[in-house]
Amino acid sequence: MSHAWMPSSPCGDGCVGGTPPLAGRIRQVWRAVAAVTAILCGALIAFALLLPARHREGVVRLWFHAVLRAFGVRLRVHGAGKFQEVPGRGVLVVSNHVSWLDELAIDAVQPIRIVAKKDIRSWPVLGPLVTAAGTVYLDRENLRELPRTVRELTAALRAGQAVGVHAEGTTWCGLASGRYRPALFQAALDAGVPVRPVVLRYRIGGHVTTQPAFVGDDTLAASIRRVLRLRGLEVEVHVLDEIAPGRAADRRALAKLAEQQTTRLTSTELEGAPSTGDSHRPHALAPLLP
Repeated sequence: MSHAWMPSSPCGDGCVGGTPPLAGRIRQVWRAVAAVTAILCGALIAFALLLPARHREGVVRLWFHAVLRAFGVRLRVHGAGKFQEVPGRGVLVVSNHVSWLDELAIDAVQPIRIVAKKDIRSWPVLGPLVTAAGTVYLDRENLRELPRTVRELTAALRAGQAVGVHAEGTTWCGLASGRYRPALFQAALDAGVPVRPVVLRYRIGGHVTTQPAFVGDDTLAASIRRVLRLRGLEVEVHVLDEIAPGRAADRRALAKLAEQQTTRLTSTELEGAPSTGDSHRPHALAPLLP
C-alpha cells in the first residue's frame, strides 16, 4: 500500500532513448551464456566464507567484477579504491540509483551490505545473487518497518561493517536525479560512523547514457536484454570524501550534506576525473519523512 512519503520518480520509458552502438548477435549470446555461468559459479563463493576476512573480501569482489564483465560492462573506479577509509570501522555508503547493475558495480569495488526493496528478493537469478551478498530488504510500502531497518543497520555499522543505501529511495534515469531521503541516515548518527557518498554514472563512448536505467514500466528481463545488446558500456563508481561523524545535527542535515557533495561533481569534473580501474537535476521530491 502506497503512502505520501513513498519514494517515486518521474523517470519513465521515455527517458531510455538514443541509438547506442550494439554488439553483434553472436557476442550477445556469448554474454548471456557467460553471465549465467558466472552467476551459477557463485555457489562456489560459499567456500570463500572459510577464508580469512582479508582473503574472503577479495574473492567475493572479484566474483562480482566477473559477473559485471560477463554482462559486457567495464568498471572504472574514481577516487578511493575502497569505501572504508579505516578497516574495521563502520561506514554508511550512500549512492544514487539507476539500474539493477548498481549493486554489482558497488560490490565489485568492495562487497558491502546493501539496503534494497523487498521485491528484489524474488527476482530470478539476480535475487539469490544479491541476497547472498547480505542484502537488507526494506518494505517501502510499510513505514512501520523503518525503525526496525534503522536498528538493523545501526547494529551492522557498530559491528564495523560497510552498509550501502540508495539515498534517492528509487531508480532515476541517470541524467535526472532525486533528493536524498533522510530516514536511513539515522543509522549513521546512532552508530557514530562516517558517511561515504558515491556517484554512479553509466557511459558509452565517453558520454552519459540512460540505456541501463531500470525505470518506468520496464521489466527486469527487458532491461537485461537491453544491457546485453550494448557495445562499450562502462559504469563509473566515483568514491567521494567521507563525511565525518558530528558534522550534522540530525538526519536531514546529514542527507543534505551528502547530496551537496555529490552535486559538486559536475559534468565537467566527471569528464576529467582520473580512473583507477579496468547533471542536470530537473526534478526534486520531498524527503521520505517530515
